[in-house]
Amino acid sequence: MREKAYVHEVGLRDGIQMAKTVLSTERKLEWCRDVAAAGVREVEVTSFVPPKVVPQFADAKEVASAALQMSGFTATALIPNLKGAERGIELGVPKLNYVLSASEEHNLANVRRTTDESIADFGRIIDLRNERAPGRVRLAAGIATAFGCTISGPVSEKRVVAIAAELAERGADEILLADTVGYGNPAQVKRIVKAVLEVVGDRTVGLHFHDTRGLGLANVTAALECGIRRFDASLGGLGGCPFAPGATGNIDTEDTAYLLEELGFDTGIDIDALVTLRRKVETWLPEERFFGTIARAGLPKTFRQTFSEAA
Repeated sequence: MREKAYVHEVGLRDGIQMAKTVLSTERKLEWCRDVAAAGVREVEVTSFVPPKVVPQFADAKEVASAALQMSGFTATALIPNLKGAERGIELGVPKLNYVLSASEEHNLANVRRTTDESIADFGRIIDLRNERAPGRVRLAAGIATAFGCTISGPVSEKRVVAIAAELAERGADEILLADTVGYGNPAQVKRIVKAVLEVVGDRTVGLHFHDTRGLGLANVTAALECGIRRFDASLGGLGGCPFAPGATGNIDTEDTAYLLEELGFDTGIDIDALVTLRRKVETWLPEERFFGTIARAGLPKTFRQTFSEAA
């Protein structure tokens, strides 16, 4: 039995939030079905943000409601504030992903409030969940710009660890460390991850990497060495941050699954099926840039060859 590693597909949220083409509800749901059929077991299907802010998610209620009727995967959604949490809890989304930034400047630019104000809002979201859906909705707290910020530059690692500890104390079920603008490197990842693991108790810790400077998968390997087994990724490497001009998107789901499998982990993912879905999505989003190497080069003939076979 190989050890499990988990990939959380965020293409339908982070991947398309800045896309020039607004996908139809039907195509978003087709993406859900196909990625689940490929073996991905957790999919961030939408974001509960005001449509005037991100028109891509004007159909958030419809997408979430339909995704919840599908089998084979857990639907998750991003929530930026208490109002978003109310919408997600009302619909019965089993996992909601809250995000704030360790960088004060980034948090102010992104959600127009300080980091401490966002932490306080998360406390109110915890109270709301405990009142309306105790035991039925998991709350993950993401710390954006945990490895650096395009606006303010360096971000205090001690501040990142302190935020993680406070979010855990307030009741977060999971902690997510996000390299929102692709500043992280493997040595930094190891330092921060190890420090966070020491202060969050038994909470699950996941990582959200962008491949802006080509270190995304190297950072995955560094996190694996610290014991992390959960990673966000986006089909075709879609996505990015509005405050990181010229940046590429998230780490590519196909390449991430390939790396994990080659390192001996069981992802349960059919990589060829992901590539087939990617080809379809490329036609849906003709103005977007797609990244990743497995889709270009294909799987090697030695894929999943055991060490005993290699010997």
